[in-house]
Amino acid sequence: MTSSRSVSLWSLVALIIGSTVGAGIFSLPQNIASVAGPGAMLIGWCIAGVGMLAVAFVFHILAARKPGLDSGVYAYARAGLGDFIGFVSGWGYWLGSVIAQVGYATLFFSTLGHYVPIFSEKNRIISAFCVSALTWTIFAVLARGIKQAAFLNMVTTVAKLLPIAAFIVLSAFMGFSWDRFTENFWVHPDGDVFTQVQGMMLFTVWVFIGVEGASVYSRQSRSRRDVGRATVVGFLSVLFLLVAVSVLSYGVLSTAELAALPDNSMAAVLSAVIGPVGGAIVSLGLCISVLGAYVSWQMLAAEPLMMMAHDRLMPASLGKINFAGAPWMAQLISTAVIQFFVVVFFINATTYVSMVQLATVLYLLPYLFSALYLTALAIFGRGLIHRGSGIDFDDSGPEISRNSNTRHLIVGAVAVIYSIWLMYAADPTYILFGAMAVVPGVIPYLWTRIKRQERWFNSFEWAVLILIIIAAAAGSWGLITGSLSL
Repeated sequence: MTSSRSVSLWSLVALIIGSTVGAGIFSLPQNIASVAGPGAMLIGWCIAGVGMLAVAFVFHILAARKPGLDSGVYAYARAGLGDFIGFVSGWGYWLGSVIAQVGYATLFFSTLGHYVPIFSEKNRIISAFCVSALTWTIFAVLARGIKQAAFLNMVTTVAKLLPIAAFIVLSAFMGFSWDRFTENFWVHPDGDVFTQVQGMMLFTVWVFIGVEGASVYSRQSRSRRDVGRATVVGFLSVLFLLVAVSVLSYGVLSTAELAALPDNSMAAVLSAVIGPVGGAIVSLGLCISVLGAYVSWQMLAAEPLMMMAHDRLMPASLGKINFAGAPWMAQLISTAVIQFFVVVFFINATTYVSMVQLATVLYLLPYLFSALYLTALAIFGRGLIHRGSGIDFDDSGPEISRNSNTRHLIVGAVAVIYSIWLMYAADPTYILFGAMAVVPGVIPYLWTRIKRQERWFNSFEWAVLILIIIAAAAGSWGLITGSLSL
């Protein structure tokens, strides 16, 4: 008999690293340098390290405390704050994944354009057409039930880690200058140290997207202790890679030089160390990695829609499975929305950085609400909204000792504070655009409630909805008047 708990500690660590290290690290030197100097960068990584580790443990703890909640990360928000907040979290996570797809494609073709002129910045229409063709081709493959193979996972993971390892070794021993690193250590054109740290926060979240995957792997581990250990080891490994790339880049080029680099800035930094061959090595790894991530995330983007349909928060048709076992309707809707954003972003010449910040704001919703749920569990023993009838998620789960509950409260509180800080640190423009992206989802949600003859919103949900509508109206007005832009 095959055991379902066959994943070892180090396999678990590899899974966590593979799911977290994505395309973001390849653009990290430029992203960070555009908003922060070396000193603020180090402070920012200390804050991000503590905060994102707390977020990772939130999902790990909730997976153990509430093993019956397996409808994706949004299930925790739904259990703690009710159907509508759960829906907003699921919708935000889905849209973040969709927008991330366009960001991946933009980074891929901008990198390719450095070597193949037809894909250069001057030919955005050609790049948009190729992104569209790639997106629909992947949909056709996924609709036939062909999932990403383990071989593809292995290839893409090696493709990302080898050039990153080469970058770290070569930059450390051949390109790093301590004098260059310490020059203007606290100085940046964007402002004081606090402003610099605030500016880099969303970029640190973007490169950690996927850290919630540790809770998914917990069911396959040999022991629960291995999951906790793997979460720490995997997270610290990823943090080391991110900090090493950031620190070494400031020692190779000045802050101003880094800020002026293209999206694939890691390649440009390595080119400055060993010449064009360095850029080619990193660019090849980036292209393979992004293609693998594109397939994975287009497949995963359909999951929130399908899960919300199964949980009766969206029309049941979105949960349809075809003869090949693929959620084809959810994949079709996701692919169509990706296509829509391709057109919008390419027409507006939206940058990769802008897409990253918008996607990250949407990802923050389930992070914040899940942390609130864990905090409420530790304090009240249930969610902030307790269901008087119907499905009640708060009655199941193992007994928790007082000491464990105290630790859970600390983890939840740190994750809540960190998530709120990230919302504060975000550019208000992207919060308004995020609200605009959430509003259309209210229509199918409300349609489902009416069709099932269920209460539309409670008083708390009405208040949240009104805030979302006000923010969306402000964003729309900004676009109309030209005071805001993508």
